[in-house]
Amino acid sequence: MRDGVSHDRHVRAGDIALAADFTSVSARVAGGATLATILHAQQVATAEVEAIVRHARSVFDVRKVRTNQPYRLEKRPDGTVRRFEYEIDGDRLLRVSRPAAEEGDLIATVLPIEKTRRAGIVRGRIDRETSSLVAAMDAAGETIDLTLALAEVFGGDIDFNTDLQPGDRFELLVEKQYRERAEQGPQEEFAGYGPILAAEFENAGHRFRAVRFTPEGGSPGYFDERGISLRRFFLKSPLKFDPVVTSGFSRSRLHPVLHEVRAHLGVDYRAPTGAPVVAVANGTVVAAGSNGGSGRMVHLRHANGYETQYLHLSSIAVRRGARVEQGEIIGRVGATGLATGPHLDYRLKKNGVFVNPVTAHRAMPPAEPVPSAPVASFAAARDRAFAAFSQPAVVDATRVAKTDAVVK
Repeated sequence: MRDGVSHDRHVRAGDIALAADFTSVSARVAGGATLATILHAQQVATAEVEAIVRHARSVFDVRKVRTNQPYRLEKRPDGTVRRFEYEIDGDRLLRVSRPAAEEGDLIATVLPIEKTRRAGIVRGRIDRETSSLVAAMDAAGETIDLTLALAEVFGGDIDFNTDLQPGDRFELLVEKQYRERAEQGPQEEFAGYGPILAAEFENAGHRFRAVRFTPEGGSPGYFDERGISLRRFFLKSPLKFDPVVTSGFSRSRLHPVLHEVRAHLGVDYRAPTGAPVVAVANGTVVAAGSNGGSGRMVHLRHANGYETQYLHLSSIAVRRGARVEQGEIIGRVGATGLATGPHLDYRLKKNGVFVNPVTAHRAMPPAEPVPSAPVASFAAARDRAFAAFSQPAVVDATRVAKTDAVVK
Protein backbone atom coordinates (compact mmCIF):
# COMPACT_ATOMS: atom_id res chain seq x y z
CA MET A 1 0.00 0.00 0.00
CA ARG A 2 1.27 3.50 -0.84
CA ASP A 3 -0.31 6.83 0.15
CA GLY A 4 -3.29 4.96 1.58
CA VAL A 5 -4.04 3.16 -1.70
CA SER A 6 -3.36 -0.50 -2.53
CA HIS A 7 -4.39 -2.81 -5.36
CA ASP A 8 -5.72 -6.37 -4.93
CA ARG A 9 -6.17 -8.59 -7.96
CA HIS A 10 -9.08 -10.96 -7.29
CA VAL A 11 -10.21 -13.72 -9.69
CA ARG A 12 -13.49 -15.58 -9.12
CA ALA A 13 -13.86 -19.26 -9.98
CA GLY A 14 -14.71 -19.57 -13.68
CA ASP A 15 -13.04 -16.29 -14.70
CA ILE A 16 -10.41 -16.81 -17.43
CA ALA A 17 -9.47 -13.64 -19.17
CA LEU A 18 -10.93 -10.84 -17.08
CA ALA A 19 -9.84 -10.39 -13.44
CA ALA A 20 -11.42 -7.87 -11.15
CA ASP A 21 -8.87 -5.25 -10.04
CA PHE A 22 -9.86 -3.76 -6.67
CA THR A 23 -8.49 -0.54 -5.27
CA SER A 24 -8.27 -0.15 -1.49
CA VAL A 25 -8.26 3.33 0.06
CA SER A 26 -7.70 4.18 3.74
CA ALA A 27 -8.33 7.78 4.77
CA ARG A 28 -10.03 10.05 7.31
CA VAL A 29 -13.21 12.06 7.02
CA ALA A 30 -12.55 15.63 5.90
CA GLY A 31 -14.18 18.61 7.60
CA GLY A 32 -17.80 19.10 6.55
CA ALA A 33 -17.95 15.81 4.64
CA THR A 34 -21.00 13.56 4.53
CA LEU A 35 -21.18 9.88 3.72
CA ALA A 36 -22.25 10.73 0.17
CA THR A 37 -19.48 13.30 -0.42
CA ILE A 38 -16.87 10.86 0.94
CA LEU A 39 -17.92 8.25 -1.61
CA HIS A 40 -18.21 10.72 -4.51
CA ALA A 41 -14.70 12.01 -3.74
CA GLN A 42 -13.40 8.44 -4.15
CA GLN A 43 -15.05 8.11 -7.61
CA VAL A 44 -17.71 5.66 -6.47
CA ALA A 45 -20.48 5.30 -9.05
CA THR A 46 -23.52 7.47 -8.35
CA ALA A 47 -25.88 4.49 -8.15
CA GLU A 48 -23.54 2.84 -5.67
CA VAL A 49 -23.37 5.98 -3.52
CA GLU A 50 -27.15 6.10 -3.30
CA ALA A 51 -27.33 2.40 -2.43
CA ILE A 52 -24.62 2.59 0.24
CA VAL A 53 -26.22 5.61 1.91
CA ARG A 54 -29.62 3.93 1.83
CA HIS A 55 -28.36 0.70 3.40
CA ALA A 56 -26.18 2.50 5.94
CA ARG A 57 -29.15 4.61 7.05
CA SER A 58 -31.00 1.44 8.09
CA VAL A 59 -28.45 0.73 10.85
CA PHE A 60 -26.78 4.09 11.55
CA ASP A 61 -27.69 7.79 11.61
CA VAL A 62 -25.55 8.94 8.67
CA ARG A 63 -25.91 12.56 9.83
CA LYS A 64 -23.48 11.66 12.63
CA VAL A 65 -20.48 11.04 10.39
CA ARG A 66 -17.68 12.89 12.21
CA THR A 67 -14.60 14.75 11.01
CA ASN A 68 -11.27 12.89 11.25
CA GLN A 69 -12.80 9.45 11.80
CA PRO A 70 -11.04 6.75 9.70
CA TYR A 71 -12.69 4.87 6.86
CA ARG A 72 -11.64 2.20 4.37
CA LEU A 73 -13.02 1.59 0.89
CA GLU A 74 -12.54 -1.28 -1.57
CA LYS A 75 -13.89 -0.67 -5.08
CA ARG A 76 -13.62 -1.82 -8.69
CA PRO A 77 -12.42 0.39 -11.57
CA ASP A 78 -16.04 0.82 -12.69
CA GLY A 79 -16.88 2.53 -9.36
CA THR A 80 -18.77 -0.37 -7.78
CA VAL A 81 -17.94 -1.20 -4.16
CA ARG A 82 -16.85 -4.43 -2.55
CA ARG A 83 -16.64 -3.06 1.00
CA PHE A 84 -16.91 0.26 2.83
CA GLU A 85 -16.03 0.59 6.53
CA TYR A 86 -16.34 3.65 8.76
CA GLU A 87 -15.33 3.84 12.44
CA ILE A 88 -18.31 5.28 14.31
CA ASP A 89 -16.27 5.56 17.52
CA GLY A 90 -13.64 3.62 19.42
CA ASP A 91 -15.99 0.66 19.89
CA ARG A 92 -18.16 0.37 16.74
CA LEU A 93 -17.61 -0.05 13.01
CA LEU A 94 -20.12 0.57 10.21
CA ARG A 95 -19.63 -1.93 7.38
CA VAL A 96 -21.47 -1.88 4.03
CA SER A 97 -20.39 -4.76 1.81
CA ARG A 98 -21.41 -7.39 -0.67
CA PRO A 99 -21.48 -11.13 0.16
CA ALA A 100 -18.31 -13.16 -0.12
CA ALA A 101 -19.29 -14.18 -3.67
CA GLU A 102 -18.89 -10.51 -4.66
CA GLU A 103 -22.38 -10.49 -6.11
CA GLY A 104 -25.85 -9.51 -4.97
CA ASP A 105 -27.17 -6.62 -2.95
CA LEU A 106 -25.25 -4.68 -0.34
CA ILE A 107 -25.51 -5.58 3.36
CA ALA A 108 -25.08 -2.97 6.12
CA THR A 109 -24.12 -3.87 9.69
CA VAL A 110 -22.69 -2.19 12.79
CA LEU A 111 -19.98 -4.39 14.31
CA PRO A 112 -17.97 -4.21 17.54
CA ILE A 113 -14.29 -3.38 17.07
CA GLU A 114 -12.22 -6.29 18.34
CA LYS A 115 -9.84 -5.38 21.14
CA THR A 116 -7.22 -7.05 23.29
CA ARG A 117 -7.35 -6.34 27.04
CA ARG A 118 -4.29 -6.15 29.28
CA ALA A 119 -4.10 -4.89 32.84
CA GLY A 120 -1.28 -2.44 33.50
CA ILE A 121 0.25 -0.64 36.49
CA VAL A 122 0.36 3.17 36.47
CA ARG A 123 2.34 5.16 39.06
CA GLY A 124 2.68 8.89 39.63
CA ARG A 125 3.63 11.61 42.14
CA ILE A 126 2.56 15.12 43.05
CA ASP A 127 5.57 17.47 43.26
CA ARG A 128 6.73 20.90 42.10
CA GLU A 129 6.90 19.87 38.45
CA THR A 130 3.66 17.88 38.53
CA SER A 131 1.55 19.82 41.03
CA SER A 132 -1.85 18.60 39.80
CA LEU A 133 -3.36 15.21 39.11
CA VAL A 134 -3.56 16.08 35.41
CA ALA A 135 0.16 16.90 35.25
CA ALA A 136 1.17 13.83 37.27
CA MET A 137 -0.89 11.51 35.09
CA ASP A 138 0.51 13.12 31.94
CA ALA A 139 4.05 12.61 33.25
CA ALA A 140 3.18 8.94 33.76
CA GLY A 141 2.35 8.72 30.05
CA GLU A 142 -1.42 8.50 30.47
CA THR A 143 -4.34 10.61 29.23
CA ILE A 144 -7.00 12.83 30.76
CA ASP A 145 -9.52 9.96 30.64
CA LEU A 146 -7.58 8.03 33.28
CA THR A 147 -7.21 11.20 35.35
CA LEU A 148 -10.99 11.59 35.42
CA ALA A 149 -11.50 7.94 36.29
CA LEU A 150 -9.10 8.06 39.24
CA ALA A 151 -10.63 11.31 40.50
CA GLU A 152 -14.05 9.64 40.38
CA VAL A 153 -12.87 6.63 42.40
CA PHE A 154 -11.58 8.76 45.29
CA GLY A 155 -13.93 11.72 44.80
CA GLY A 156 -15.73 11.03 48.08
CA ASP A 157 -12.53 11.11 50.16
CA ILE A 158 -10.18 13.51 48.38
CA ASP A 159 -11.01 16.94 46.99
CA PHE A 160 -8.60 17.09 44.07
CA ASN A 161 -9.23 20.86 43.91
CA THR A 162 -7.73 21.60 47.34
CA ASP A 163 -6.31 18.52 49.09
CA LEU A 164 -3.27 17.60 46.98
CA GLN A 165 0.15 18.09 48.61
CA PRO A 166 3.75 17.73 47.35
CA GLY A 167 4.82 14.18 48.13
CA ASP A 168 1.41 12.66 47.41
CA ARG A 169 1.62 9.55 45.25
CA PHE A 170 -0.70 7.15 43.48
CA GLU A 171 -0.56 3.65 42.05
CA LEU A 172 -3.32 1.93 40.15
CA LEU A 173 -4.12 -1.22 38.23
CA VAL A 174 -6.17 -0.44 35.13
CA GLU A 175 -7.44 -2.42 32.19
CA LYS A 176 -6.06 -1.07 28.91
CA GLN A 177 -7.48 -1.91 25.52
CA TYR A 178 -5.54 -2.36 22.28
CA ARG A 179 -6.57 -2.98 18.68
CA GLU A 180 -4.81 -3.88 15.47
CA ARG A 181 -4.74 -1.51 12.53
CA ALA A 182 -5.10 -3.43 9.27
CA GLU A 183 -3.17 -0.78 7.35
CA GLN A 184 -0.30 -1.07 9.85
CA GLY A 185 0.14 -4.83 9.58
CA PRO A 186 0.51 -6.65 12.92
CA GLN A 187 1.04 -3.46 14.93
CA GLU A 188 -1.23 -2.65 17.87
CA GLU A 189 -2.38 0.76 19.01
CA PHE A 190 -3.87 1.93 22.30
CA ALA A 191 -7.69 1.99 22.10
CA GLY A 192 -8.78 3.32 25.48
CA TYR A 193 -9.17 2.34 29.10
CA GLY A 194 -11.36 -0.24 30.72
CA PRO A 195 -12.16 0.02 34.44
CA ILE A 196 -9.67 0.78 37.18
CA LEU A 197 -9.37 -2.56 39.02
CA ALA A 198 -7.52 -1.33 42.11
CA ALA A 199 -5.95 1.93 43.25
CA GLU A 200 -3.92 3.41 46.07
CA PHE A 201 -3.53 7.14 46.78
CA GLU A 202 -1.32 8.61 49.52
CA ASN A 203 -2.57 12.09 50.35
CA ALA A 204 -1.01 14.27 53.09
CA GLY A 205 0.26 11.18 54.91
CA HIS A 206 -3.03 9.26 54.67
CA ARG A 207 -3.34 6.18 52.50
CA PHE A 208 -6.59 5.53 50.60
CA ARG A 209 -7.14 2.22 48.84
CA ALA A 210 -9.87 1.05 46.49
CA VAL A 211 -10.75 -2.20 44.77
CA ARG A 212 -13.45 -2.72 42.15
CA PHE A 213 -15.88 -5.46 43.16
CA THR A 214 -19.32 -6.69 42.07
CA PRO A 215 -21.45 -8.26 44.84
CA GLU A 216 -23.87 -10.95 43.72
CA GLY A 217 -26.97 -9.37 42.23
CA GLY A 218 -25.44 -5.90 42.53
CA SER A 219 -23.55 -3.39 40.42
CA PRO A 220 -19.78 -2.87 40.27
CA GLY A 221 -18.48 -0.48 42.90
CA TYR A 222 -15.31 0.59 44.67
CA PHE A 223 -14.61 -0.52 48.24
CA ASP A 224 -11.80 0.14 50.71
CA GLU A 225 -9.72 -2.62 52.33
CA ARG A 226 -12.42 -3.28 54.94
CA GLY A 227 -15.15 -3.62 52.33
CA ILE A 228 -16.68 -0.18 52.99
CA SER A 229 -18.01 1.51 49.87
CA LEU A 230 -16.09 4.56 48.66
CA ARG A 231 -19.28 5.99 47.23
CA ARG A 232 -20.35 8.82 49.54
CA PHE A 233 -23.75 10.44 49.80
CA PHE A 234 -22.06 13.61 48.42
CA LEU A 235 -18.93 14.05 46.31
CA LYS A 236 -16.40 16.32 47.98
CA SER A 237 -16.56 18.76 45.07
CA PRO A 238 -18.72 19.50 42.00
CA LEU A 239 -15.50 19.93 39.97
CA LYS A 240 -13.22 16.99 39.26
CA PHE A 241 -9.81 18.56 39.86
CA ASP A 242 -7.43 21.50 39.33
CA PRO A 243 -9.61 24.56 40.17
CA VAL A 244 -8.58 26.67 43.15
CA VAL A 245 -10.80 27.84 46.02
CA THR A 246 -10.76 31.64 45.78
CA SER A 247 -13.40 32.44 48.40
CA GLY A 248 -14.76 30.35 51.25
CA PHE A 249 -18.05 30.25 53.13
CA SER A 250 -18.55 33.45 55.16
CA ARG A 251 -21.30 35.39 56.87
CA SER A 252 -19.54 38.67 56.00
CA ARG A 253 -17.40 39.17 52.89
CA LEU A 254 -16.61 42.22 50.77
CA HIS A 255 -18.42 41.56 47.50
CA PRO A 256 -15.89 41.90 44.60
CA VAL A 257 -18.43 43.60 42.27
CA LEU A 258 -20.78 45.52 44.58
CA HIS A 259 -17.99 46.52 47.02
CA GLU A 260 -20.18 46.05 50.07
CA VAL A 261 -20.03 43.55 52.91
CA ARG A 262 -22.35 40.63 52.31
CA ALA A 263 -22.67 37.02 53.38
CA HIS A 264 -21.04 34.58 50.98
CA LEU A 265 -23.07 31.43 51.46
CA GLY A 266 -21.01 29.11 49.32
CA VAL A 267 -17.52 28.27 48.08
CA ASP A 268 -16.00 29.87 44.97
CA TYR A 269 -13.86 27.67 42.72
CA ARG A 270 -11.76 29.34 40.06
CA ALA A 271 -11.93 27.22 36.91
CA PRO A 272 -11.76 27.82 33.15
CA THR A 273 -14.88 28.66 31.21
CA GLY A 274 -16.48 25.46 29.98
CA ALA A 275 -15.12 23.18 32.71
CA PRO A 276 -17.78 20.53 33.49
CA VAL A 277 -19.82 20.90 36.68
CA VAL A 278 -21.34 17.70 38.11
CA ALA A 279 -24.11 16.93 40.57
CA VAL A 280 -22.58 16.06 43.94
CA ALA A 281 -25.40 13.61 44.72
CA ASN A 282 -28.51 12.04 43.21
CA GLY A 283 -31.36 14.51 43.10
CA THR A 284 -34.09 16.40 41.26
CA VAL A 285 -33.69 19.68 39.38
CA VAL A 286 -35.69 22.36 41.20
CA ALA A 287 -34.66 25.17 38.84
CA ALA A 288 -32.34 25.61 35.87
CA GLY A 289 -31.98 29.02 34.23
CA SER A 290 -31.02 32.66 34.72
CA ASN A 291 -31.34 34.02 38.24
CA GLY A 292 -30.28 37.68 38.47
CA GLY A 293 -26.86 38.23 40.01
CA SER A 294 -26.36 34.47 40.27
CA GLY A 295 -26.30 34.26 36.48
CA ARG A 296 -27.20 30.91 34.99
CA MET A 297 -27.88 28.62 37.93
CA VAL A 298 -28.90 25.03 38.64
CA HIS A 299 -30.73 24.20 41.89
CA LEU A 300 -30.98 20.54 42.96
CA ARG A 301 -32.95 18.87 45.74
CA HIS A 302 -31.47 15.75 47.37
CA ALA A 303 -32.52 13.27 50.05
CA ASN A 304 -32.35 13.98 53.80
CA GLY A 305 -33.21 17.68 53.50
CA TYR A 306 -30.21 18.71 51.37
CA GLU A 307 -30.22 21.14 48.43
CA THR A 308 -27.34 22.35 46.24
CA GLN A 309 -26.92 25.38 43.98
CA TYR A 310 -24.40 25.94 41.16
CA LEU A 311 -24.04 29.61 40.13
CA HIS A 312 -22.53 31.69 37.27
CA LEU A 313 -22.66 28.84 34.73
CA SER A 314 -21.89 29.48 31.06
CA SER A 315 -24.34 26.76 30.00
CA ILE A 316 -26.88 24.43 31.58
CA ALA A 317 -27.28 20.75 30.66
CA VAL A 318 -30.44 19.82 32.63
CA ARG A 319 -34.09 20.86 32.82
CA ARG A 320 -36.43 21.58 35.68
CA GLY A 321 -38.02 18.42 37.06
CA ALA A 322 -35.34 16.07 35.70
CA ARG A 323 -33.69 13.39 37.82
CA VAL A 324 -29.88 13.53 37.93
CA GLU A 325 -27.32 11.01 39.12
CA GLN A 326 -24.26 11.68 41.24
CA GLY A 327 -21.40 12.71 38.93
CA GLU A 328 -23.71 13.65 36.02
CA ILE A 329 -22.78 16.86 34.19
CA ILE A 330 -25.39 19.56 34.93
CA GLY A 331 -23.64 22.58 33.39
CA ARG A 332 -20.33 24.27 32.67
CA VAL A 333 -18.29 26.94 34.42
CA GLY A 334 -18.86 30.52 33.31
CA ALA A 335 -18.95 34.15 34.47
CA THR A 336 -22.63 35.03 34.11
CA GLY A 337 -24.38 37.35 36.55
CA LEU A 338 -22.32 39.37 39.05
CA ALA A 339 -18.93 37.77 38.46
CA THR A 340 -15.46 39.23 37.86
CA GLY A 341 -14.24 36.15 36.00
CA PRO A 342 -15.00 32.51 35.27
CA HIS A 343 -15.64 30.53 38.45
CA LEU A 344 -18.20 28.30 40.15
CA ASP A 345 -20.07 29.47 43.24
CA TYR A 346 -21.23 26.24 44.89
CA ARG A 347 -23.79 26.37 47.72
CA LEU A 348 -25.32 23.79 50.05
CA LYS A 349 -28.49 23.92 52.16
CA LYS A 350 -29.53 21.62 54.99
CA ASN A 351 -33.22 21.84 55.98
CA GLY A 352 -33.50 25.24 54.29
CA VAL A 353 -30.39 26.80 55.90
CA PHE A 354 -27.13 27.46 54.03
CA VAL A 355 -24.18 25.56 55.52
CA ASN A 356 -20.47 25.42 54.77
CA PRO A 357 -20.08 22.87 51.93
CA VAL A 358 -16.49 21.97 52.84
CA THR A 359 -17.18 20.97 56.44
CA ALA A 360 -20.58 19.44 55.63
CA HIS A 361 -19.13 17.18 52.94
CA ARG A 362 -16.53 15.81 55.36
CA ALA A 363 -19.32 14.66 57.66
CA MET A 364 -21.26 12.81 54.95
CA PRO A 365 -21.66 9.07 55.62
CA PRO A 366 -20.40 6.40 53.21
CA ALA A 367 -22.65 4.08 51.31
CA GLU A 368 -23.30 0.48 52.35
CA PRO A 369 -20.43 -2.00 52.95
CA VAL A 370 -20.01 -5.25 51.06
CA PRO A 371 -22.82 -7.62 52.19
CA SER A 372 -21.66 -10.03 54.89
CA ALA A 373 -22.18 -13.21 52.84
CA PRO A 374 -19.39 -12.63 50.25
CA VAL A 375 -16.81 -11.11 52.65
CA ALA A 376 -14.39 -13.99 52.09
CA SER A 377 -14.69 -13.67 48.33
CA PHE A 378 -14.17 -9.93 48.59
CA ALA A 379 -11.04 -10.43 50.70
CA ALA A 380 -9.61 -12.85 48.14
CA ALA A 381 -10.34 -10.47 45.27
CA ARG A 382 -8.85 -7.55 47.22
CA ASP A 383 -5.63 -9.42 48.01
CA ARG A 384 -5.27 -10.62 44.42
CA ALA A 385 -5.68 -7.08 43.09
CA PHE A 386 -3.20 -5.39 45.41
CA ALA A 387 -0.66 -8.19 44.94
CA ALA A 388 -0.45 -7.03 41.32
CA PHE A 389 1.24 -3.81 42.49
CA SER A 390 4.42 -5.80 43.15
CA GLN A 391 4.32 -7.28 39.63
CA PRO A 392 5.72 -5.90 36.33
CA ALA A 393 3.98 -2.98 34.67
CA VAL A 394 1.82 -5.27 32.49
CA VAL A 395 0.08 -8.28 34.02
CA ASP A 396 -2.30 -11.01 32.84
CA ALA A 397 -5.70 -9.38 32.33
CA THR A 398 -7.55 -12.69 32.57
CA ARG A 399 -6.09 -13.34 36.01
CA VAL A 400 -6.68 -9.85 37.38
CA ALA A 401 -10.17 -9.60 35.83
CA LYS A 402 -11.34 -12.06 38.49
CA THR A 403 -11.16 -9.11 40.88
CA ASP A 404 -14.26 -7.72 39.22
CA ALA A 405 -16.08 -11.04 38.97
CA VAL A 406 -19.57 -11.44 40.34
CA VAL A 407 -19.47 -13.25 43.64
CA LYS A 408 -21.41 -16.51 43.66
